[in-house]
Order: sequence, then structure tokens, then C-alpha cells
Amino acid sequence: MIAKNKQELVNLWKNVDCVCFDVDSTVCINEAIDDLAEYAGTGSQVQELTKKAMGGNVTFKQALAQRLNIIRPSKKLVEDFIQSDKCKLTPKMKELVDLLNEKNVAVYLVSGGFRLFINPIADQLNVPRDRIFANTMIFDQNGNYESFDENEYTSESGGKARVIDFLKKNHGYNRVVMIGDGWTDYESCPPANGFIGFGGNVVRENVKSKSHWFVHDFQELVDVLRN
Repeated sequence: MIAKNKQELVNLWKNVDCVCFDVDSTVCINEAIDDLAEYAGTGSQVQELTKKAMGGNVTFKQALAQRLNIIRPSKKLVEDFIQSDKCKLTPKMKELVDLLNEKNVAVYLVSGGFRLFINPIADQLNVPRDRIFANTMIFDQNGNYESFDENEYTSESGGKARVIDFLKKNHGYNRVVMIGDGWTDYESCPPANGFIGFGGNVVRENVKSKSHWFVHDFQELVDVLRN
């Protein structure tokens, strides 16, 4: 059953058995690929492509390929970027995930970003790394950027919906909620049973206007779960 209004979505949230979080601008305050581009000196070109991808104006795979071809990040650049600790958790994120874990709700991180950036975030949140669905950069033997794995679910538009479909079929989840800020998150419902739009870091008007429930602070979700 898909939640068709806010009240149905609130009821679903109170009884959720699986939550899938987008990462960039949702779990974290930033867009990691934009920050990587800044770090590599190609920031402004890449940010424009990110906006197009999040707004649903180009296919996700096209935008991903274009951005990486501009940055061309070496393995060392990526490792140095991770060490610079630019990926900061959104306020109340840890509290929300801790509460979901207490309630034995399965938490997944489902992102069009990259595993290399998301692994340390998952560790901070006590989310097992096998509950990350994200993209994988491919480097050559010298550590130069080569490409990305196009077989990952989230390497293309509609990938997050395919992840949720996979989770429901393979793990038997019946009450799945997707939480995110972008169009790729919104379009994952269905098969998600509900979508909660998040605008605490950036508000995308096309997502906000379509959301039955749109929050700017994770404290609102914590409070509903606790009551």
C-alpha cells in the first residue's frame, strides 16, 4: 500500500520496517561530488551539472559521467579529500538513526554518490556497509580515474526505485519509507510505500510541491517516532 496523504504517511512512519536515506544534502549537509570538484579546482562546472541532475533535467547517468569526466579524480585525490573530513552529518541525523536502530528498523543508505565517501558516514551512523547502495569509481593500475561501475543500481535514473524493489523482494520489507531531497528520491515511491521530502539543507521546489510530507528538521521525524 502506498501512502496517499500526510496522515497515511505519518501512520506508515510510525510503523515503518525499513528506511532508505539519500546521502548528499540529506544524511550529510553537502553534496560530496560538488565538494570533491571544489577540492580538485573544477567546482563551478560540476555544480551546474549537479543542479540539472537533481532537478530531473538530464539522465542521472549522463550527469554522473559528465561530472566525473570534468573532475577526473585520481585515487590519491579521493583519499586526500576523504581525509579532509568535509562530509558533515546533518543535525539530528545520528539521533534519528539511533532511534530507528533501537526500534529494530532496517536502515539503508541509497545514494547516487560514491561508496568511498559513504563508507565512513555509515560507520559514524552504525549502519553496516552492506546496507549501502551507491556508485563505485574505477581506477587504473596507476590510480588514475578510469570510469565508474555502470552495473550499480544507482548509476542511472530510476536506480533508487530498483534498490527498494530489490530490498522488498529479497528481505520481505512491507513498510518502506524513502527520505531525501532530490527528484531521484521522490521517484522511488512506488515501490517505496512512502516518501518524505527533506529540505533541511537545500529545498528543491519540484520535490517539495509533490511531497505529502516535507520536513526541514529531522527532529520532527524523531518526535513522531517517539510519540
